[in-house]
Amino acid sequence: MMMTDLLQQNVAKHICLTAEEMEQFCKPFRVKEVNKKQLLLKAGEICRFEAFVTKGCFKIYHTDDKGLAHILYFAVEDWWIGDIDSFTNQTPAQLCIEALEDSEILLINKKDKEMLYEQLPKVERLFRIMGQKTFVALQRRMLGNLSKTADERYIEFIDKYPKIAQRLTNIQIAAYLGISHEFLSKIRKKIVQKK
Repeated sequence: MMMTDLLQQNVAKHICLTAEEMEQFCKPFRVKEVNKKQLLLKAGEICRFEAFVTKGCFKIYHTDDKGLAHILYFAVEDWWIGDIDSFTNQTPAQLCIEALEDSEILLINKKDKEMLYEQLPKVERLFRIMGQKTFVALQRRMLGNLSKTADERYIEFIDKYPKIAQRLTNIQIAAYLGISHEFLSKIRKKIVQKK
């Protein structure tokens, strides 16, 4: 299997490209191996890439003034990662991207992405559709954080992302849910007792 096979399948979910266009789309992406615990992006750096995960797992997070990590999302195979604000505006990143496993990604830089927009107008549509889906997911997550209990948010996360949840520690899931590790343990205990 070629490194770009998963990328091609991802693109095909959103837009139709001819074999020639698909080859042109994949050409500027470069393969990068990322070791477990390696930071792909640090807060303060300018994000010069968007990346597609072909193998592994990442956490995308922000560290507050007290040193607490707040995880925005996890990304596994067939997900995209980056700091969209930093990448788009070429300003210092507020997010960190860290590999939770030995991983492989396909990277594209801003110049090559802009070139694809010009050469293949369908690509602009692709990233617009993906951007809209990301915005919808973030909006739903924000509303859930405002209106659901921690128990409900945990159950929803486990139901929605069972394969991702299996690859994470309780501490990582707690940081995603915005609760303490101890509180997550209480929630899990309560769920087990109900069964």
